[in-house]
Amino acid sequence: MSAGLITLIIGWLFVLVWVPMVVLSQRKMHPKELFTLFFAEMWERFSFYGMRAFLILYMAAEIFKQFGQGDADAKSYGVYGAFNALLYAAPIVGGMLADRMIGFRKAVLLGGLFMALGQFTLAANASMGNQSLMFYSGLGLLAVGNGFFKPNISSFLGTFYDRNDNRKDSAFTIFYMGINVGAFLAPITCGYLAREIHYSLGFLVAGLGMLLGLVVFWRNIPKDRGNAPDPVAAAKSVFMGLNQFWVIVIASLAFVPVFSMLIDAEKVTNWIMIIVGIGVIGYLIYSALTSEDKKEGQRLLVFIVLFFFHMIFWTLFEQAGGSLNILTDRYVNKMGIETSQFQSVNPLFIILLAPIFTWIWTQLGKRKKEPRTPIKFALALLQMALGYLIIVIGAKSILGDVDNGGMIPLYFLLFMYLFHTTGELSLSPVGLSVVTKLSPAKTVGFVMGAWFLSIAFAHKIGGYLGQLIATPQEGTSKAGELGAFISVYMNWGVYLVLGCAVLLLLLTPMLKKWMHGVH
Repeated sequence: MSAGLITLIIGWLFVLVWVPMVVLSQRKMHPKELFTLFFAEMWERFSFYGMRAFLILYMAAEIFKQFGQGDADAKSYGVYGAFNALLYAAPIVGGMLADRMIGFRKAVLLGGLFMALGQFTLAANASMGNQSLMFYSGLGLLAVGNGFFKPNISSFLGTFYDRNDNRKDSAFTIFYMGINVGAFLAPITCGYLAREIHYSLGFLVAGLGMLLGLVVFWRNIPKDRGNAPDPVAAAKSVFMGLNQFWVIVIASLAFVPVFSMLIDAEKVTNWIMIIVGIGVIGYLIYSALTSEDKKEGQRLLVFIVLFFFHMIFWTLFEQAGGSLNILTDRYVNKMGIETSQFQSVNPLFIILLAPIFTWIWTQLGKRKKEPRTPIKFALALLQMALGYLIIVIGAKSILGDVDNGGMIPLYFLLFMYLFHTTGELSLSPVGLSVVTKLSPAKTVGFVMGAWFLSIAFAHKIGGYLGQLIATPQEGTSKAGELGAFISVYMNWGVYLVLGCAVLLLLLTPMLKKWMHGVH
Protein backbone atom coordinates (compact mmCIF):
# COMPACT_ATOMS: atom_id res chain seq x y z
CA MET A 1 0.00 0.00 0.00
CA SER A 2 1.46 3.36 -1.09
CA ALA A 3 2.10 6.28 1.26
CA GLY A 4 -0.47 8.31 -0.69
CA LEU A 5 -3.23 5.73 -0.18
CA ILE A 6 -2.37 5.40 3.51
CA THR A 7 -2.61 9.20 3.83
CA LEU A 8 -6.04 9.13 2.16
CA ILE A 9 -7.43 6.45 4.51
CA ILE A 10 -6.03 8.02 7.69
CA GLY A 11 -7.32 11.43 6.64
CA TRP A 12 -10.90 10.25 6.20
CA LEU A 13 -10.85 8.33 9.48
CA PHE A 14 -9.57 11.42 11.29
CA VAL A 15 -12.35 13.65 9.89
CA LEU A 16 -15.05 11.10 10.74
CA VAL A 17 -13.96 11.31 14.37
CA TRP A 18 -12.97 14.98 14.66
CA VAL A 19 -15.90 16.76 12.99
CA PRO A 20 -18.66 15.17 15.14
CA MET A 21 -16.66 16.07 18.26
CA VAL A 22 -16.45 19.75 17.28
CA VAL A 23 -20.10 19.98 16.19
CA LEU A 24 -21.37 18.35 19.37
CA SER A 25 -19.22 20.61 21.55
CA GLN A 26 -20.62 23.79 19.94
CA ARG A 27 -24.23 22.86 19.09
CA LYS A 28 -25.79 24.55 22.14
CA MET A 29 -24.02 27.89 21.56
CA HIS A 30 -25.12 28.48 17.95
CA PRO A 31 -28.22 28.21 15.74
CA LYS A 32 -28.52 24.91 13.86
CA GLU A 33 -28.24 26.74 10.53
CA LEU A 34 -24.55 27.32 11.27
CA PHE A 35 -23.92 23.60 11.02
CA THR A 36 -26.00 23.21 7.85
CA LEU A 37 -23.95 25.95 6.21
CA PHE A 38 -20.83 24.35 7.68
CA PHE A 39 -21.50 21.09 5.82
CA ALA A 40 -22.66 22.77 2.60
CA GLU A 41 -19.51 24.88 2.46
CA MET A 42 -17.40 21.87 3.42
CA TRP A 43 -18.47 19.97 0.32
CA GLU A 44 -18.17 23.01 -1.93
CA ARG A 45 -14.60 23.51 -0.72
CA PHE A 46 -13.97 19.79 -1.23
CA SER A 47 -14.93 20.39 -4.85
CA PHE A 48 -12.83 23.51 -5.31
CA TYR A 49 -9.70 22.44 -3.44
CA GLY A 50 -9.87 18.99 -4.97
CA MET A 51 -9.40 20.56 -8.39
CA ARG A 52 -6.96 23.21 -7.11
CA ALA A 53 -4.64 20.60 -5.58
CA PHE A 54 -3.48 19.37 -8.96
CA LEU A 55 -4.61 22.09 -11.42
CA ILE A 56 -1.22 23.75 -11.97
CA LEU A 57 0.51 20.35 -12.12
CA TYR A 58 -2.09 19.23 -14.68
CA MET A 59 -1.61 22.34 -16.82
CA ALA A 60 2.19 22.13 -16.81
CA ALA A 61 2.19 18.38 -17.52
CA GLU A 62 -0.71 18.07 -19.97
CA ILE A 63 -2.31 21.27 -21.28
CA PHE A 64 0.91 23.19 -22.09
CA LYS A 65 3.43 20.35 -22.28
CA GLN A 66 4.30 21.20 -25.88
CA PHE A 67 5.99 24.44 -24.73
CA GLY A 68 8.82 22.86 -22.74
CA GLN A 69 9.15 23.05 -18.95
CA GLY A 70 10.07 26.72 -18.47
CA ASP A 71 7.48 28.14 -20.86
CA ALA A 72 4.86 25.63 -19.71
CA ASP A 73 5.43 26.77 -16.11
CA ALA A 74 5.13 30.45 -17.07
CA LYS A 75 1.91 29.88 -19.06
CA SER A 76 0.46 27.74 -16.26
CA TYR A 77 1.18 30.44 -13.65
CA GLY A 78 -0.46 33.04 -15.88
CA VAL A 79 -3.61 31.00 -16.48
CA TYR A 80 -3.76 29.98 -12.82
CA GLY A 81 -3.55 33.62 -11.73
CA ALA A 82 -6.13 34.84 -14.27
CA PHE A 83 -8.56 32.02 -13.43
CA ASN A 84 -8.38 32.63 -9.70
CA ALA A 85 -8.58 36.39 -10.19
CA LEU A 86 -11.87 36.04 -12.09
CA LEU A 87 -13.00 33.38 -9.61
CA TYR A 88 -12.79 35.93 -6.81
CA ALA A 89 -13.81 39.00 -8.83
CA ALA A 90 -17.13 37.44 -9.87
CA PRO A 91 -18.52 37.57 -6.27
CA ILE A 92 -18.90 41.35 -6.60
CA VAL A 93 -21.71 40.85 -9.12
CA GLY A 94 -23.00 37.69 -7.45
CA GLY A 95 -23.26 39.45 -4.10
CA MET A 96 -25.03 42.45 -5.61
CA LEU A 97 -27.57 40.29 -7.47
CA ALA A 98 -28.35 38.36 -4.29
CA ASP A 99 -28.76 41.60 -2.30
CA ARG A 100 -31.10 43.23 -4.78
CA MET A 101 -32.89 40.50 -6.74
CA ILE A 102 -32.69 36.79 -6.05
CA GLY A 103 -31.66 36.41 -2.40
CA PHE A 104 -28.97 34.26 -0.82
CA ARG A 105 -30.75 30.91 -1.25
CA LYS A 106 -31.10 30.92 -5.03
CA ALA A 107 -27.66 32.49 -5.47
CA VAL A 108 -26.01 29.63 -3.55
CA LEU A 109 -27.94 26.95 -5.44
CA LEU A 110 -27.26 28.50 -8.84
CA GLY A 111 -23.57 28.95 -8.11
CA GLY A 112 -23.21 25.38 -6.93
CA LEU A 113 -24.83 23.96 -10.07
CA PHE A 114 -22.50 25.98 -12.31
CA MET A 115 -19.46 24.80 -10.36
CA ALA A 116 -20.51 21.14 -10.52
CA LEU A 117 -20.99 21.48 -14.28
CA GLY A 118 -17.54 23.07 -14.53
CA GLN A 119 -15.89 20.14 -12.75
CA PHE A 120 -17.69 17.63 -14.95
CA THR A 121 -16.59 19.56 -18.05
CA LEU A 122 -12.96 19.41 -16.91
CA ALA A 123 -13.36 15.68 -16.21
CA ALA A 124 -14.73 15.09 -19.71
CA ASN A 125 -11.89 17.13 -21.20
CA ALA A 126 -9.21 15.15 -19.35
CA SER A 127 -10.73 11.86 -20.49
CA MET A 128 -11.06 13.01 -24.13
CA GLY A 129 -7.50 14.18 -24.70
CA ASN A 130 -7.16 17.66 -23.21
CA GLN A 131 -8.82 20.02 -25.68
CA SER A 132 -8.07 23.64 -24.77
CA LEU A 133 -11.60 24.90 -25.66
CA MET A 134 -13.28 22.49 -23.24
CA PHE A 135 -10.61 23.12 -20.61
CA TYR A 136 -11.19 26.89 -20.63
CA SER A 137 -14.97 26.37 -20.69
CA GLY A 138 -14.75 24.30 -17.51
CA LEU A 139 -12.72 27.02 -15.81
CA GLY A 140 -15.23 29.63 -17.00
CA LEU A 141 -18.13 27.71 -15.46
CA LEU A 142 -16.26 27.45 -12.17
CA ALA A 143 -15.52 31.18 -12.11
CA VAL A 144 -19.13 32.21 -12.83
CA GLY A 145 -20.48 29.72 -10.31
CA ASN A 146 -18.11 30.88 -7.58
CA GLY A 147 -19.40 34.41 -8.11
CA PHE A 148 -22.81 33.34 -6.88
CA PHE A 149 -21.78 30.81 -4.24
CA LYS A 150 -18.79 32.26 -2.43
CA PRO A 151 -19.99 35.65 -1.10
CA ASN A 152 -23.56 34.65 -0.44
CA ILE A 153 -23.10 31.61 1.76
CA SER A 154 -20.83 33.71 4.04
CA SER A 155 -23.29 36.63 4.02
CA PHE A 156 -26.18 34.23 4.67
CA LEU A 157 -24.46 32.99 7.81
CA GLY A 158 -24.18 36.58 9.06
CA THR A 159 -27.99 36.97 8.95
CA PHE A 160 -28.39 34.46 11.78
CA TYR A 161 -26.52 36.76 14.22
CA ASP A 162 -26.93 40.38 15.30
CA ARG A 163 -24.20 42.84 14.24
CA ASN A 164 -22.34 42.81 17.56
CA ASP A 165 -23.27 39.32 18.74
CA ASN A 166 -20.21 38.15 20.67
CA ARG A 167 -20.66 34.67 19.19
CA LYS A 168 -20.05 35.95 15.67
CA ASP A 169 -16.26 35.57 15.45
CA SER A 170 -16.63 32.13 17.03
CA ALA A 171 -19.32 31.17 14.48
CA PHE A 172 -17.22 32.27 11.53
CA THR A 173 -14.22 30.38 12.90
CA ILE A 174 -16.34 27.21 13.12
CA PHE A 175 -17.65 27.89 9.61
CA TYR A 176 -14.06 28.40 8.49
CA MET A 177 -13.18 25.04 9.96
CA GLY A 178 -15.91 23.54 7.76
CA ILE A 179 -14.23 25.14 4.75
CA ASN A 180 -10.99 23.53 5.75
CA VAL A 181 -12.39 20.08 6.45
CA GLY A 182 -13.38 20.07 2.78
CA ALA A 183 -10.02 21.57 1.82
CA PHE A 184 -8.24 18.85 3.82
CA LEU A 185 -10.13 15.91 2.36
CA ALA A 186 -9.99 17.23 -1.22
CA PRO A 187 -6.24 17.03 -2.00
CA ILE A 188 -5.70 13.68 -0.30
CA THR A 189 -8.68 12.31 -2.24
CA CYS A 190 -8.98 14.12 -5.58
CA GLY A 191 -5.25 14.82 -5.80
CA TYR A 192 -4.44 11.16 -5.21
CA LEU A 193 -7.02 9.95 -7.75
CA ALA A 194 -5.87 12.49 -10.35
CA ARG A 195 -2.15 11.84 -10.09
CA GLU A 196 -2.13 8.13 -9.29
CA ILE A 197 -5.04 6.95 -11.49
CA HIS A 198 -6.21 9.61 -13.99
CA TYR A 199 -6.76 13.37 -13.97
CA SER A 200 -10.36 12.92 -15.13
CA LEU A 201 -11.22 10.99 -11.98
CA GLY A 202 -9.94 13.81 -9.79
CA PHE A 203 -12.21 16.34 -11.52
CA LEU A 204 -15.17 13.92 -11.47
CA VAL A 205 -15.01 13.31 -7.71
CA ALA A 206 -14.65 17.06 -7.14
CA GLY A 207 -17.90 17.62 -9.08
CA LEU A 208 -19.73 14.97 -7.09
CA GLY A 209 -18.62 16.69 -3.87
CA MET A 210 -20.19 19.94 -5.10
CA LEU A 211 -23.50 18.22 -5.78
CA LEU A 212 -23.49 16.70 -2.30
CA GLY A 213 -22.99 20.17 -0.80
CA LEU A 214 -26.02 21.48 -2.71
CA VAL A 215 -28.20 18.63 -1.43
CA VAL A 216 -27.17 19.40 2.18
CA PHE A 217 -28.01 23.08 1.70
CA TRP A 218 -31.32 22.58 -0.14
CA ARG A 219 -32.71 20.02 2.31
CA ASN A 220 -31.84 21.73 5.60
CA ILE A 221 -32.09 25.52 5.31
CA PRO A 222 -35.59 26.79 6.29
CA LYS A 223 -37.57 27.81 3.21
CA ASP A 224 -38.39 31.22 4.69
CA ARG A 225 -34.73 32.33 4.97
CA GLY A 226 -32.52 33.86 2.32
CA ASN A 227 -35.26 34.62 -0.21
CA ALA A 228 -35.49 37.55 -2.64
CA PRO A 229 -35.66 40.94 -0.87
CA ASP A 230 -38.77 41.87 -2.91
CA PRO A 231 -40.75 38.66 -3.63
CA VAL A 232 -43.36 40.50 -5.72
CA ALA A 233 -40.78 42.06 -8.02
CA ALA A 234 -38.86 38.78 -8.23
CA ALA A 235 -41.96 36.93 -9.50
CA LYS A 236 -42.81 39.45 -12.24
CA SER A 237 -41.98 38.81 -15.89
CA VAL A 238 -39.15 41.09 -17.01
CA PHE A 239 -38.10 39.65 -20.40
CA MET A 240 -39.96 37.33 -22.79
CA GLY A 241 -42.08 35.93 -19.97
CA LEU A 242 -39.09 35.18 -17.77
CA ASN A 243 -38.69 36.49 -14.22
CA GLN A 244 -35.52 38.00 -12.76
CA PHE A 245 -34.00 34.68 -11.73
CA TRP A 246 -34.23 33.03 -15.16
CA VAL A 247 -32.90 36.12 -16.90
CA ILE A 248 -29.91 36.00 -14.57
CA VAL A 249 -29.40 32.29 -15.33
CA ILE A 250 -29.33 32.94 -19.09
CA ALA A 251 -27.03 35.96 -18.71
CA SER A 252 -24.68 33.90 -16.54
CA LEU A 253 -24.47 31.18 -19.18
CA ALA A 254 -23.65 33.85 -21.75
CA PHE A 255 -20.75 35.04 -19.59
CA VAL A 256 -19.13 31.59 -19.43
CA PRO A 257 -17.38 31.89 -22.85
CA VAL A 258 -16.39 35.47 -22.00
CA PHE A 259 -14.70 34.30 -18.80
CA SER A 260 -13.11 31.42 -20.68
CA MET A 261 -11.49 33.80 -23.16
CA LEU A 262 -10.32 36.14 -20.39
CA ILE A 263 -8.64 33.28 -18.53
CA ASP A 264 -6.64 32.52 -21.66
CA ALA A 265 -5.97 36.21 -22.49
CA GLU A 266 -4.35 37.12 -19.18
CA LYS A 267 -3.07 40.54 -20.32
CA VAL A 268 -6.62 41.63 -21.13
CA THR A 269 -7.67 40.34 -17.72
CA ASN A 270 -5.03 42.57 -16.13
CA TRP A 271 -6.63 45.70 -17.53
CA ILE A 272 -10.14 44.58 -16.65
CA MET A 273 -9.05 43.88 -13.08
CA ILE A 274 -7.49 47.33 -12.80
CA ILE A 275 -10.61 49.05 -14.15
CA VAL A 276 -12.99 47.00 -11.98
CA GLY A 277 -10.81 47.48 -8.91
CA ILE A 278 -10.63 51.25 -9.33
CA GLY A 279 -14.39 51.35 -9.92
CA VAL A 280 -15.31 49.28 -6.88
CA ILE A 281 -12.88 50.94 -4.47
CA GLY A 282 -13.83 54.35 -5.86
CA TYR A 283 -17.51 53.60 -5.30
CA LEU A 284 -16.84 52.46 -1.74
CA ILE A 285 -14.78 55.57 -0.98
CA TYR A 286 -17.51 57.77 -2.45
CA SER A 287 -20.15 55.94 -0.39
CA ALA A 288 -18.06 56.33 2.75
CA LEU A 289 -17.43 60.04 2.26
CA THR A 290 -21.04 60.88 1.33
CA SER A 291 -22.79 58.67 3.86
CA GLU A 292 -25.41 60.47 5.93
CA ASP A 293 -24.31 58.34 8.87
CA LYS A 294 -20.73 59.44 9.67
CA LYS A 295 -20.01 56.31 11.70
CA GLU A 296 -21.17 54.07 8.87
CA GLY A 297 -18.95 55.99 6.44
CA GLN A 298 -15.86 55.69 8.60
CA ARG A 299 -16.47 51.97 9.04
CA LEU A 300 -16.40 51.64 5.26
CA LEU A 301 -13.06 53.47 5.21
CA VAL A 302 -11.71 50.89 7.69
CA PHE A 303 -12.94 48.18 5.33
CA ILE A 304 -10.96 49.76 2.45
CA VAL A 305 -7.73 49.89 4.49
CA LEU A 306 -8.13 46.27 5.59
CA PHE A 307 -8.85 45.36 1.95
CA PHE A 308 -5.28 46.31 1.02
CA PHE A 309 -3.58 44.28 3.76
CA HIS A 310 -5.92 41.35 3.13
CA MET A 311 -4.77 41.39 -0.50
CA ILE A 312 -1.08 41.35 0.49
CA PHE A 313 -1.61 38.38 2.79
CA TRP A 314 -3.42 36.30 0.17
CA THR A 315 -0.94 37.16 -2.58
CA LEU A 316 1.69 35.24 -0.66
CA PHE A 317 -0.61 32.66 0.90
CA GLU A 318 -2.03 31.51 -2.43
CA GLN A 319 1.38 30.56 -3.74
CA ALA A 320 0.43 27.27 -2.05
CA GLY A 321 -1.54 26.17 -5.10
CA GLY A 322 0.95 27.72 -7.53
CA SER A 323 4.70 28.10 -7.10
CA LEU A 324 4.85 26.29 -3.74
CA ASN A 325 3.15 23.31 -5.38
CA ILE A 326 5.81 23.30 -8.11
CA LEU A 327 8.57 23.74 -5.51
CA THR A 328 7.23 20.78 -3.53
CA ASP A 329 6.97 18.63 -6.65
CA ARG A 330 10.56 19.26 -7.77
CA TYR A 331 12.68 20.20 -4.76
CA VAL A 332 11.16 18.77 -1.53
CA ASN A 333 11.79 15.29 -0.13
CA LYS A 334 8.16 14.12 -0.01
CA MET A 335 8.79 10.80 1.75
CA GLY A 336 6.66 8.91 -0.79
CA ILE A 337 3.56 11.11 -0.47
CA GLU A 338 1.96 12.46 -3.66
CA THR A 339 2.75 16.16 -4.28
CA SER A 340 -0.87 17.35 -4.46
CA GLN A 341 -1.64 15.73 -1.10
CA PHE A 342 0.55 18.31 0.63
CA GLN A 343 -2.21 20.81 -0.15
CA SER A 344 -3.96 19.15 2.81
CA VAL A 345 -1.33 20.25 5.34
CA ASN A 346 -2.69 23.78 5.75
CA PRO A 347 -6.36 22.74 6.22
CA LEU A 348 -5.30 19.94 8.57
CA PHE A 349 -3.60 22.51 10.80
CA ILE A 350 -6.74 24.66 10.65
CA ILE A 351 -8.97 21.75 11.65
CA LEU A 352 -6.72 21.13 14.65
CA LEU A 353 -6.17 24.76 15.60
CA ALA A 354 -9.52 26.42 14.79
CA PRO A 355 -11.19 25.25 18.04
CA ILE A 356 -8.17 26.56 19.97
CA PHE A 357 -8.39 29.96 18.27
CA THR A 358 -12.16 30.00 18.86
CA TRP A 359 -11.55 29.37 22.56
CA ILE A 360 -8.80 32.02 22.71
CA TRP A 361 -10.95 34.75 21.07
CA THR A 362 -13.94 33.84 23.26
CA GLN A 363 -11.94 33.91 26.50
CA LEU A 364 -10.17 37.15 25.60
CA GLY A 365 -13.51 38.64 24.60
CA LYS A 366 -15.02 37.80 27.99
CA ARG A 367 -12.12 39.60 29.64
CA LYS A 368 -12.39 42.52 27.17
CA LYS A 369 -8.79 41.87 26.07
CA GLU A 370 -9.40 40.48 22.60
CA PRO A 371 -7.15 42.23 20.02
CA ARG A 372 -8.89 44.48 17.52
CA THR A 373 -9.18 43.24 13.95
CA PRO A 374 -6.26 45.40 12.64
CA ILE A 375 -3.96 43.89 15.29
CA LYS A 376 -5.04 40.39 14.27
CA PHE A 377 -4.27 41.26 10.64
CA ALA A 378 -0.79 42.54 11.61
CA LEU A 379 -0.11 39.31 13.52
CA ALA A 380 -1.19 37.34 10.45
CA LEU A 381 1.29 39.21 8.25
CA LEU A 382 4.13 38.63 10.74
CA GLN A 383 3.42 34.89 10.73
CA MET A 384 3.28 34.82 6.93
CA ALA A 385 6.75 36.41 6.78
CA LEU A 386 8.10 33.89 9.30
CA GLY A 387 6.76 31.00 7.21
CA TYR A 388 8.51 32.24 4.08
CA LEU A 389 11.72 32.81 5.99
CA ILE A 390 11.64 29.14 7.04
CA ILE A 391 11.23 27.79 3.49
CA VAL A 392 13.95 30.17 2.23
CA ILE A 393 16.33 28.82 4.88
CA GLY A 394 15.43 25.27 3.81
CA ALA A 395 16.02 26.05 0.14
CA LYS A 396 19.35 27.78 0.83
CA SER A 397 20.50 24.77 2.85
CA ILE A 398 20.53 22.58 -0.29
CA LEU A 399 21.39 25.21 -2.91
CA GLY A 400 24.96 23.94 -3.34
CA ASP A 401 23.83 20.31 -3.62
CA VAL A 402 20.58 20.53 -5.57
CA ASP A 403 22.22 19.78 -8.95
CA ASN A 404 23.44 16.51 -7.41
CA GLY A 405 19.97 15.50 -6.24
CA GLY A 406 19.78 17.36 -2.93
CA MET A 407 16.22 17.91 -1.68
CA ILE A 408 14.70 20.26 0.91
CA PRO A 409 13.92 18.31 4.11
CA LEU A 410 10.18 17.91 4.58
CA TYR A 411 10.05 19.59 7.98
CA PHE A 412 10.87 22.99 6.43
CA LEU A 413 7.73 22.75 4.30
CA LEU A 414 5.60 21.60 7.24
CA PHE A 415 6.77 24.41 9.54
CA MET A 416 6.19 26.96 6.78
CA TYR A 417 2.59 25.76 6.43
CA LEU A 418 2.16 25.82 10.21
CA PHE A 419 2.97 29.54 10.44
CA HIS A 420 0.97 30.33 7.32
CA THR A 421 -1.97 28.57 8.95
CA THR A 422 -1.75 30.40 12.27
CA GLY A 423 -1.56 33.60 10.25
CA GLU A 424 -4.63 32.58 8.27
CA LEU A 425 -6.58 31.88 11.45
CA SER A 426 -5.67 35.33 12.71
CA LEU A 427 -7.00 36.95 9.55
CA SER A 428 -9.43 35.06 7.34
CA PRO A 429 -12.39 34.00 9.53
CA VAL A 430 -12.05 37.22 11.49
CA GLY A 431 -12.06 39.11 8.20
CA LEU A 432 -15.29 37.46 7.07
CA SER A 433 -16.87 38.35 10.38
CA VAL A 434 -15.74 41.98 10.42
CA VAL A 435 -17.04 42.57 6.88
CA THR A 436 -20.56 41.74 8.06
CA LYS A 437 -20.03 44.14 10.99
CA LEU A 438 -18.58 47.05 9.01
CA SER A 439 -20.98 46.79 6.04
CA PRO A 440 -24.20 48.81 5.77
CA ALA A 441 -27.03 46.30 6.23
CA LYS A 442 -28.51 46.90 2.75
CA THR A 443 -25.28 46.23 0.86
CA VAL A 444 -23.60 43.45 2.83
CA GLY A 445 -23.59 41.10 -0.19
CA PHE A 446 -21.89 43.69 -2.41
CA VAL A 447 -19.32 44.58 0.24
CA MET A 448 -18.61 40.88 0.84
CA GLY A 449 -18.10 40.53 -2.91
CA ALA A 450 -15.70 43.48 -2.80
CA TRP A 451 -13.84 41.71 0.02
CA PHE A 452 -13.29 38.73 -2.26
CA LEU A 453 -12.05 41.13 -4.93
CA SER A 454 -8.99 41.63 -2.72
CA ILE A 455 -8.33 37.89 -3.11
CA ALA A 456 -8.87 38.25 -6.88
CA PHE A 457 -6.12 40.86 -7.02
CA ALA A 458 -3.99 38.63 -4.80
CA HIS A 459 -4.28 35.75 -7.24
CA LYS A 460 -3.44 37.95 -10.21
CA ILE A 461 -0.36 39.33 -8.47
CA GLY A 462 0.43 35.80 -7.31
CA GLY A 463 0.42 34.60 -10.92
CA TYR A 464 2.91 37.35 -11.72
CA LEU A 465 5.15 36.16 -8.86
CA GLY A 466 5.03 32.66 -10.32
CA GLN A 467 6.11 34.01 -13.69
CA LEU A 468 9.03 35.78 -12.00
CA ILE A 469 10.10 32.38 -10.65
CA ALA A 470 9.64 30.50 -13.94
CA THR A 471 12.77 30.26 -16.07
CA PRO A 472 11.86 29.94 -19.77
CA GLN A 473 15.42 29.16 -20.91
CA GLU A 474 15.95 25.45 -21.38
CA GLY A 475 19.07 24.03 -19.79
CA THR A 476 19.04 26.25 -16.70
CA SER A 477 20.59 24.43 -13.75
CA LYS A 478 18.46 23.31 -10.83
CA ALA A 479 20.44 25.66 -8.62
CA GLY A 480 19.44 28.54 -10.89
CA GLU A 481 15.78 27.52 -10.77
CA LEU A 482 15.81 27.12 -7.00
CA GLY A 483 17.58 30.48 -6.67
CA ALA A 484 14.61 32.12 -8.41
CA PHE A 485 12.28 30.70 -5.75
CA ILE A 486 14.57 31.98 -2.98
CA SER A 487 14.79 35.50 -4.44
CA VAL A 488 11.04 35.98 -4.91
CA TYR A 489 10.11 34.45 -1.55
CA MET A 490 12.64 36.58 0.33
CA ASN A 491 11.80 39.89 -1.35
CA TRP A 492 8.03 39.47 -1.45
CA GLY A 493 7.28 36.94 1.28
CA VAL A 494 9.59 38.31 3.96
CA TYR A 495 10.64 41.93 3.34
CA LEU A 496 7.43 43.26 1.78
CA VAL A 497 5.13 41.47 4.22
CA LEU A 498 7.10 42.63 7.26
CA GLY A 499 6.90 46.21 6.02
CA CYS A 500 3.13 45.94 5.63
CA ALA A 501 2.77 44.52 9.15
CA VAL A 502 4.64 47.49 10.62
CA LEU A 503 2.55 49.97 8.62
CA LEU A 504 -0.69 48.36 9.79
CA LEU A 505 0.42 48.54 13.43
CA LEU A 506 1.04 52.26 13.00
CA LEU A 507 -2.44 52.75 11.51
CA THR A 508 -4.26 50.72 14.17
CA PRO A 509 -5.14 53.57 16.61
CA MET A 510 -6.85 55.52 13.82
CA LEU A 511 -8.68 52.43 12.52
CA LYS A 512 -9.87 51.54 16.02
CA LYS A 513 -11.40 55.01 16.36
CA TRP A 514 -13.15 54.76 12.98
CA MET A 515 -14.66 51.34 13.79
CA HIS A 516 -16.93 53.02 16.40
CA GLY A 517 -17.34 50.10 18.75
CA VAL A 518 -17.20 47.30 16.18
CA HIS A 519 -14.81 44.74 17.61
